[in-house]
Amino acid sequence: MTASVGEIWRYPAKSMLGQQLSRVSITPEGVLGDRGWAVRDEVRGGIRGAKKISQLMRLSARYLTEPTGQLPPPHIEIDLPDGSTVLSSAEDVNARLSAALNHEVTLWPLQPADNLEHYRRGAPDSDDALAELRNMFGRTEDEPLPDLSGLPLEMLAEFESPPGTYYDVYPLHLLTTASLRSLERLTPGSRADVRRFRPSLLLSADDDPDNPFPEEAWVGRKLAAGSAIFEVVGACPRCVMITHEVSDLPTDRALLRTVIQHAHQNLGVYGTVVTPGEVAVGDEVRLLD
Repeated sequence: MTASVGEIWRYPAKSMLGQQLSRVSITPEGVLGDRGWAVRDEVRGGIRGAKKISQLMRLSARYLTEPTGQLPPPHIEIDLPDGSTVLSSAEDVNARLSAALNHEVTLWPLQPADNLEHYRRGAPDSDDALAELRNMFGRTEDEPLPDLSGLPLEMLAEFESPPGTYYDVYPLHLLTTASLRSLERLTPGSRADVRRFRPSLLLSADDDPDNPFPEEAWVGRKLAAGSAIFEVVGACPRCVMITHEVSDLPTDRALLRTVIQHAHQNLGVYGTVVTPGEVAVGDEVRLLD
């Protein structure tokens, strides 16, 4: 495999657009400062992302000072769809976010892992569990649900995210430019913009006609980038989030149809941190034996 770190992304707030960085510290919990904030659904309870509140992907967030890994995280500034901004420290932040999202929410910094009540899953939108899953994953009745057997389902049934974090399941998400180009070739008229897919690291990789989605072959192996080492623990099942309107990108359901039909319902891979370290754009990425 020939690959390098093409882009580094950090998302100060869960499901909002993030910050592109040239260098980052990788901690045992992933990218330093990743998902330090999130909104809580005050209608059904629980921390929520764009699977449930799609308008979150029309907001963007950035830190006012660099995070250190200590709690609470630094305050953030949030760009709203009307062109205005609001600080996480503002007295009216919850009211303004609720108005922008057309949904009553409150903004929360990351809480300690032992605050289990904070991380408990909110009430579902439907009493029909299958309908709830189809809605979250954007699957029609004639499409299969993704294979979730590699995910910690017992934990996810109780908690919205692993306690002490606001990421979905694992701390890292790795994606290649080769996969994005394959997705665009298979979906004429669509734009497979990286902002839809929210990777931690976008890896520059050459196209291989025999292997259009190269990350699939990395599951169970380790990768080195910079001074950090990651373990690839599973494929990333794609949900309705990649279809949502994002900044200047319109709603696009065709991309998800292609992922379902041509990419085994996955795009990119999840990773955990074996060795913390520093990673910079341009660093070589190596598959380890």
